[in-house]
Amino acid sequence: MITDAVYGIQEKNMRAQQFQKLNQLLVFTLQFNEFYKEKFSGLRLPIRSEEEFGAIPFTYKKELSQDQIENPPYGRNHTFPESRYVRYHQTSGTSGRPLKVLDTQESWDWWGNCWLEVLKSAGVTSSDRLFLAFSFGPFIGFWSAYEAAKKAGTLVIPGGGQSSTERLSSIIENKATILLCTPSYALHLAEVAQQKNIDIVNSHIHTIVTAGEPGGSIPSTRKQIEEQWGAKLFDHSGMTEMGAYGYSCSQQNGIHVNEAEFIAEVIDPETLEPVAEGETGELVLTNLGRYGFPLIRYRTGDMVRQSHTVCACGNPYKHLPGGIIGRVDDMVIVRGVNIFPQSIEAIVREFPEINEFRIVYYTVEEMTQVKVQIESSASVSNELKGKLRDRVGLRIDVEEMEPNTLPRFEMKSRRVLDQRTVK
Repeated sequence: MITDAVYGIQEKNMRAQQFQKLNQLLVFTLQFNEFYKEKFSGLRLPIRSEEEFGAIPFTYKKELSQDQIENPPYGRNHTFPESRYVRYHQTSGTSGRPLKVLDTQESWDWWGNCWLEVLKSAGVTSSDRLFLAFSFGPFIGFWSAYEAAKKAGTLVIPGGGQSSTERLSSIIENKATILLCTPSYALHLAEVAQQKNIDIVNSHIHTIVTAGEPGGSIPSTRKQIEEQWGAKLFDHSGMTEMGAYGYSCSQQNGIHVNEAEFIAEVIDPETLEPVAEGETGELVLTNLGRYGFPLIRYRTGDMVRQSHTVCACGNPYKHLPGGIIGRVDDMVIVRGVNIFPQSIEAIVREFPEINEFRIVYYTVEEMTQVKVQIESSASVSNELKGKLRDRVGLRIDVEEMEPNTLPRFEMKSRRVLDQRTVK
C-alpha cells in the first residue's frame, strides 16, 4: 500500500519528468510548428514551476477547427512536412466540425505504446485472442488498439464489414477471449445474441475493453455488460486529437491518467482555476510524446472529479473517480437542475429489462423539458419515473416505444435528441 507521503514524493518526481518532456516538446514545437509558433510567440522557456506552466495559454478545439478552415485541409498544427505523415484520422464530429489529424510513424508508435498500457491494465497477454468489433474508418476507434495488440503479441481477429450476427459467430468459432468495442455495442451484441439464441456467457470471452463513450465507467452500465457476457469490463478514455490517455484498473472505479505521457489538470470551466479535492471540473490535457500533432493545455470539454487520493490498486498515476462524468456542452438545465446524459443513463441501466433508450429535450411554453424514451421487455415506466425523480431531483416523463424503433450504435452512441425551439 502506497502511503500519502510516498505518493507525494512520487508525484513530485513525476512532475519533474513531465516538465522535462514538456520543455523538450516545446523547444521543438516552437521551431517547427506554425500553429504554436504563432500562439506561443511570447512564451519563455524552460517551464520550471506550476505557476509558469499555468501561465501557458489554453488550446481550444475551436482554434484548431478555424485553423483548418483557414489553412485547408489539415491546418498548421502538423509539425513536419506532409510527406512525413503516414496516418489520417478525424474526430467523430459529435461536438462540432470534425478535426483532421495526421500522425507520423513516430507519433503512431507513441499511440500504440499508450494503448499498450490500456491492454496491460486489463490483463491482456500474448495468449489471448482479441476481437475488434468495429468497422475501420476515419474515426480513430480501435486502430491504435490494433497496433498495441501487435506489440503485445496478441492474436487479432478483425470484425470489420460484418453484421452483428456474423461478429458473434466469429467470436464463438475463433474462441476469442478479449472483446474491444463501445459499451453501447457490447450491449447491442448481447441483445442480438439473446434474439439468436447464441450463448455468450459461456463463450471464451473473459475480458471486455470499452472505449468511445463513458458507459464503461458507469457502474450500472458496466454491471449489465458484465452479467450479459460473463466477463470483466475495463474502460478506456482517449481522444483522436489528444491520444489514449486513460484506462481503468482492477478496482473498476474510474480511470487512471497515463502521466508518463500526459499532463492532466482539472479546472473550473468558468473561472479557469484548479478545482479542489472532490470537486467536479473540466479535464485539461497536454500530450508529451506526439510531436507530429502536439496539444498543449488542451481543454477537452470532459467533466471529471478531482482526486489526489491513492487508488487501492497501487497505481501511482492520477486517478479520476467515476471516469468521464459528462461533457461541458452536454449539460442542460431543466427547471433549475443541471443534467448530464450520463446521470440519466446510470439510472436507466439499473433496469435490465430496458433494451435501449433515448433522452429527448423539448420546449413547452419556452421552458426546457426532458423525457426518456425506452424499449423494454417489461413495464418499468412507473418505477423508472420514481427513480429519476428521486435521484435527479425533478419529474421526468418516460415514454415506452415499440421494439426496435430506437437506433442502435456500433461506434459512439447518440442517445440525445434535442428538439428544443428555445435554447
